[in-house]
Amino acid sequence: MTFLHRRTRIAAPLFTGAIFFGAALLLAACGADSEQPATGEYATPQPSHAADHAQPGEKHLRNVRQLTSGGENAEAYWAFDGSALIYQARKPGAGCDQIYVMDDLETGESRMVSTGDGRTTCSYFYPSGDRILYSSTHLADPACPPVPDFSQGYVWPIYESYDIFAADADGGNLRQLTEADGYDAEATFSPVGDRIVFTSARDGDLELYSMAPDGSDMQRLTNRIGYDGGAFYSPDGSQIVWRAHYPEPGPEQDDYLRLLEEGLLRPGELEIYVMDADGSNMRQVTHLGGANFAPYWHPDGKRILFSSNHEDPNGREFEIYMIGVDGTGLTRITHSEAFDGFPVFSPDGRYLAFGSNRNNADTNDTNIFLAEWVED
Repeated sequence: MTFLHRRTRIAAPLFTGAIFFGAALLLAACGADSEQPATGEYATPQPSHAADHAQPGEKHLRNVRQLTSGGENAEAYWAFDGSALIYQARKPGAGCDQIYVMDDLETGESRMVSTGDGRTTCSYFYPSGDRILYSSTHLADPACPPVPDFSQGYVWPIYESYDIFAADADGGNLRQLTEADGYDAEATFSPVGDRIVFTSARDGDLELYSMAPDGSDMQRLTNRIGYDGGAFYSPDGSQIVWRAHYPEPGPEQDDYLRLLEEGLLRPGELEIYVMDADGSNMRQVTHLGGANFAPYWHPDGKRILFSSNHEDPNGREFEIYMIGVDGTGLTRITHSEAFDGFPVFSPDGRYLAFGSNRNNADTNDTNIFLAEWVED
């Protein structure tokens, strides 16, 4: 497959990691004057791994260890055998986000596996463990894409230049999986190994699609005006959980469509939804108001963890919550006075990886933490 710079205009994407971090509105965007790391290796500055960063009230978390130190590190997803984490980060001195694999969960040492060009997002392992998925803008331009204009309020950029790629676990043998015009990103794999779910603007709206592991057999799963994204298959592959916002017809929907045409999305309101893997039996799980995002399945397939600001009148403090698939049993998991989000269970359910602003010495740094999970 020939890699061509098919696009010349930056227009629309959603970055699963672009969200409000802590007290600041942080878009994990590019620093125009920064440069990418010179090599594919990044030896993480050593945080205090022995310290337990659990906060009072966090009864489900024990031995909370900090794995990264410095920069913006988020969306850490497990290899299906639980041996490693893949995540996106803008390390100190980097222009914009790249993809890293953390093979050593004791030291947090990581290696860059993306090209180092453009901006990347939404990485995931193949179930086999020998391949990875991620999205990148590098074909359109090796430079970081421009940050959005916040004169219209806090918005996410929807870069038309994002495509989904597969590579070997070391970043080699890169292969492009999507070629349609418009944003293609937020791809994750079914544990069964048969399908990839992702978000695309190929039909004029931000909808969920699924495809075979080689990029063939595209199937559209959602058909409602609004944003659908951040989707994950259940442990048995039978269901999909995702975040969505469906603006009401009239001025709200007009505003959504106008911004989308400009390559922007306003993420202030999001709720959690679940459907069967073929797109049927769609139902809303949360009715909390505010921004509810980053849903991820508990290994039992009956509960979902997610991040939300619904308890903060100012909408700035995000905590991790757990809820039943039927919408009952809402439980708060984290209690830090900072951003907590992107909760991801290890396949065996023993550990929880998440992103947090805790222990960042009053900076805007977001780091990856690892905790032992404690059931009631």
